[in-house]
Amino acid sequence: MPKLKTNKAASKRYGLTAKGKVKRTTANGRHRLATKTKRQKSDRKQSTYADKSCENTIKKLLPYGN
Repeated sequence: MPKLKTNKAASKRYGLTAKGKVKRTTANGRHRLATKTKRQKSDRKQSTYADKSCENTIKKLLPYGN
């Protein structure tokens, strides 16, 4: 059976944890930071988990868990 291709756009945005959850970066942390408070900016440094409804789709795009 041939190898499956990893979706490169998804591999740059998501990663899998050891328990199989999908990890992603927090949104709105790249630009227009002057209008955001210190608390908002520090909250965006931490990564979060993807929504459960999207998990199966993302895992299909990352067949080897990149």
